[in-house]
Amino acid sequence: MFEQKYEEWLEANIAEETNHRRRELLGKGLGHGTAEFLRLVWYPAVGNFNYLYPEWEVWDFNNGYRYLDLAYMRGGAKGGIEIQGYGSHARDLDVRRFKDLCMRHSLLALDGWMFLPIAYLSIKEEPKQCQQLILSFVGKFLSTDVPMDLSWAEAETLRFARRLLRPFTPSELAAHLRLSDRHTRRILHELVRRQLLIVAGGRQRFRRYRLADTLHLT
Repeated sequence: MFEQKYEEWLEANIAEETNHRRRELLGKGLGHGTAEFLRLVWYPAVGNFNYLYPEWEVWDFNNGYRYLDLAYMRGGAKGGIEIQGYGSHARDLDVRRFKDLCMRHSLLALDGWMFLPIAYLSIKEEPKQCQQLILSFVGKFLSTDVPMDLSWAEAETLRFARRLLRPFTPSELAAHLRLSDRHTRRILHELVRRQLLIVAGGRQRFRRYRLADTLHLT
């Protein structure tokens, strides 16, 4: 399934691209680190490639252009993901390239990009942890997308759940909302009833909750 979706996604990006530089770059295929990230981390966590663009062109401070390994753009927001190989980004990084890398990241931040570097070694050795990181990353872009008929407390509970890397307890939510434990539990029970949250474990009094799987990335 991954291979088919990956090829369709890459071919669609090539077909839709009018910039000859990026189109030629995509035609050469993605780097090994990026492909492994998509196979082991992104697709298992997200389940699709919506709003994700490989080799995205950005301008630098010398009026030139560079490419992000992956850009995630949804609702006007901009998220950049780069796969950091140990050899090229750490062991062999000289002073000039280190300064250039820092400047690049700074300029992206000033231009409104949320930048997420992922170590290749983490992809291979800690894929589950990377998947949690990606869910949290994507959640930043979904934090305002909630059903219109929710109360403010219910809506903020979903936003709170999307920002976390882990299940949360009713007491954590109560502290965040500044509401009583009893009121907070009523909110949680209603969101579970509506299948917006699910129980992630624990006994009745110490249950933990997390966002329903279908809501992470819709």
